[in-house]
Amino acid sequence: MSGAGDQQIDAMPTKAFFVDMLVKDIPLERAVLDLVDNCIDGAIRLRQGPDGNYSGLWVEITMAADRFIIADNCGGFDMATARNYAFRFGRARAAVATPYSIGQFGVGMKRALFKFGRQFSVASKTATESWAVSVDVDQWEQTNDWHFAFSEASIDLAIAENDQGTVVTVTRLRDEVASRFGSEWFKRSLSELIRTHQRQFIGKGLELKFDGSILSATDLTLLVGTVTPAVDVYEHTETDKPPVQVRIIAGVGPSSPSSAGWYVVCNGRVVLASDRSEQTGWGRVAEQAAEIPKYHNQYARFRGVAFFQCQEAALLPWNTTKTGVDADSPVWRAALEKMIAMARSVINFLNDVDTEVKEQGKDAPLQKALAAASLQQADIITATSAFTAPDPTRFSGPVMRRISYSRPEEQVEELMRVMGLRTAKAVGEETFDEAYLAKKP
Repeated sequence: MSGAGDQQIDAMPTKAFFVDMLVKDIPLERAVLDLVDNCIDGAIRLRQGPDGNYSGLWVEITMAADRFIIADNCGGFDMATARNYAFRFGRARAAVATPYSIGQFGVGMKRALFKFGRQFSVASKTATESWAVSVDVDQWEQTNDWHFAFSEASIDLAIAENDQGTVVTVTRLRDEVASRFGSEWFKRSLSELIRTHQRQFIGKGLELKFDGSILSATDLTLLVGTVTPAVDVYEHTETDKPPVQVRIIAGVGPSSPSSAGWYVVCNGRVVLASDRSEQTGWGRVAEQAAEIPKYHNQYARFRGVAFFQCQEAALLPWNTTKTGVDADSPVWRAALEKMIAMARSVINFLNDVDTEVKEQGKDAPLQKALAAASLQQADIITATSAFTAPDPTRFSGPVMRRISYSRPEEQVEELMRVMGLRTAKAVGEETFDEAYLAKKP
């Protein structure tokens, strides 16, 4: 009979299997966003939180069919962090977290590197250290050693602040990655995704450059003045845990089907943008009167934003890929109940607007009131308030009623010619006015 040692079964995964599983379920775009998140975490450390001024800091992405490079001047990270955390698969319990981090799950950089290609290097400089790691994935997979070795390392340096940062380079790209990184359509789509999801940091001065072009932040604005958005500000607290600061806004904005919906922002990072799905309350089975209908373009003016901020990022209601919310999070469940109730008052108003347009046309009082409102960025709307619809009496003239009818085309065109008018609508209005005047005594 074999010895006791022979009774053990080796359950260690092969590196190739592990790598394939690691990269399988994350979209390519999200892997790029993970690397941008890591750069921004450096900026958060330097400027002591997500509300700081990021002027002077930059992140630059270069992408082509044969390479991917992301570089920043956001402070870099030291060899101890590289050794004990950055290259480990998952966050060690003893790892020191960045307060208000947006990249806290401990898998983003490794997952992106393996997803992109078969050769990568990471080089970083802090105020006193400079190091680099270079990995040939094919060679690494042939060994049983799970370590990565420093290819260079220097300490006790004096590095200028603007030279402190990190450069990540990936070459020998996977075939499917190379074709997309070389696609101009993919690049445009990705740049818009970055503009949307990093809008708050770009708006606070971070320069984010993509293939030589500086990206501007996307707008997230609501109408104010003649209409007041609903705003709720509170803390979600749990025993022995830091509080989560929550600010929810629900109101109206410019009519835009592509921009309408809920936005969810965690520590400054947009997790959901213009979401109109059940996860933010749209179209849920009606169990309460406050619940809202499925989205359609009648609600193209709806804008809702839920901001969550916490020193301990693990308490925020996002999933590990930052592509959505954690529906089981107590923070999210409490916020969603408020979001639905706040959205209901906005939906009621937009139903009134739709009815008015159908009956009176686009020059009706509520339409005039919305046209008279001004725009304000959601980031600076902080005062608690209930949703207040416009007062239509301030903008009302005679109550208008729409008239719609059809007549043979040749007759309409003949009247257009005789009356010197260019549209069928103008003929209808002119003939109505003449008929009305003829009836007056």
